[in-house]
Amino acid sequence: MRVEYREEPCKVALNRVKGMGFKWSLNPYMGCVHRCTFCYVRAFELRADRPFDDRYGRSIRVKTNVAEVLRAQLAKPTWERESIAIGAATDPYQPAEGRYRLTRSCLEALRDASNPFSIITRGPLIVRDADVLAEASQRADVSVTFSVPTLDDEIWRRTEPGTAHPRQRLRALKVLVNAGVRASVGMAPLLPEAGACCVWANLLNLRPGTREHFLEKLAEDYPEQLPAYARLYSRKAYLSSAETKPVRALVRDLTRRHGIRDRRRTRFVPEPEPEQLALAL
Repeated sequence: MRVEYREEPCKVALNRVKGMGFKWSLNPYMGCVHRCTFCYVRAFELRADRPFDDRYGRSIRVKTNVAEVLRAQLAKPTWERESIAIGAATDPYQPAEGRYRLTRSCLEALRDASNPFSIITRGPLIVRDADVLAEASQRADVSVTFSVPTLDDEIWRRTEPGTAHPRQRLRALKVLVNAGVRASVGMAPLLPEAGACCVWANLLNLRPGTREHFLEKLAEDYPEQLPAYARLYSRKAYLSSAETKPVRALVRDLTRRHGIRDRRRTRFVPEPEPEQLALAL
């Protein structure tokens, strides 16, 4: 697949987020060459009247000045050093990062500002930045999550066509954990072998945009599964709690059974904030 890279400066680096588990997001790139069939960003692309089908991922915006803008935002007196989610709308370690190094520059800015952040990625390239992540972990709360929905080669190739092999992600996770970085896994109870600090799970959501593309690919690759998905998602984008709770309970049980816990030999803990002493009047 041929990809167009558009080098464009940005006016702001941090974006306010509503309705998610975090308040601020940072995305050095817009668009993602991973082209996962289930990517929830396709829903946002549809709402913005941008391509959400097979054309998604063919054009990547490179925010060439994002690190400089980030430093300026972090230096503002009004900034309260809230945690920042990196990679909420695009993978910060997709192949372009090897050339542009924007994510690394942003991590350096966050480290220097002692600002907490989290990263979610499918890119093993993150091991290049183990040094910055370890340094940042000593100054603020830092976490990395590797998204690994499956270890099945066929399913991986069909549903995550532009990503590195899942086992490469597990090897990358092990490197980070050995460096003292708190690294975990999304959707993968097989991770004790790689030393994941924890495992979390979430189920598929099919909002308009993601829905059309995912079901089209499902019909091509696994037509026998289409009726079940059509029934489960007939009138909604999310599954009900009656359907999701047993799955999450199973993941928690497997986590306990296999003893998944924080096994880092070195655990970085940020130094406590200096206490402001009050003057006696």
